[in-house]
Amino acid sequence: MRCYQSSKSALLFLTFFFCLGFVVNAQQNIKVKKKDRKKDVEMVTTKGVIIIRLSDSTPLHRDNFIRLVKSHFYDSIIFHRVIQNFMIQAGDPTTKRMTPETKAGEGDPGYTVPAEFRLGLYHKKGVIAAARTSDDVNPLKASSGSQFYLVQGKVFTDAGLDSVETYRLKGKKIPETQRQVYKTVGGTPHLDQNYTVFGEIISGYEVVETIAAVPTSGPSTNYKPIDDVRIVTIKLVKRKK
Repeated sequence: MRCYQSSKSALLFLTFFFCLGFVVNAQQNIKVKKKDRKKDVEMVTTKGVIIIRLSDSTPLHRDNFIRLVKSHFYDSIIFHRVIQNFMIQAGDPTTKRMTPETKAGEGDPGYTVPAEFRLGLYHKKGVIAAARTSDDVNPLKASSGSQFYLVQGKVFTDAGLDSVETYRLKGKKIPETQRQVYKTVGGTPHLDQNYTVFGEIISGYEVVETIAAVPTSGPSTNYKPIDDVRIVTIKLVKRKK
């Protein structure tokens, strides 16, 4: 696949991935300290600040995300896929330096994270979950090493949840406590036990609502915002009690 049409742009392309290799290697060498796991994640975007609490029930995803945050992997990355009443997605390192030829959503750090499905972690509004490739090439449902999404979703009726169980979950039943959340708070129940949920927004959910409402160019670019919405920086911050 040809991404650049000139030798100068090709050089920039190679330089970017050469530098990215250093970033990824640095990230893999970063140690997660015990105190890191007691902190929250502050995500500063061009639309506002989001505070996320990672789950100790998904230690592989938690520690991987912490390493990425500490290595500044996410700084300057854009939300490359935004679908209102569904979710907002980011984590592709190639979007730091977008060109007209960049296909946003195809980049990652070159590894996956084993799935960590937990019955108590489900796709209610405001959770963070890991994106992944499709079942036909990824039968174990391993997560992308870096791409994630924040759930907006929608509120469901009992009939709507019954339909999700029948047609999207192939007969799997949604626990009654979770049905109540989906009927009052909302979310995306058809993704449950198929994509790893590994944390939850504890402050700044209104920023997700703002980003979800931005104009996109639609299906032709997989719902990429017309004007970039960027993660300025992410860092670990002291957890407020």
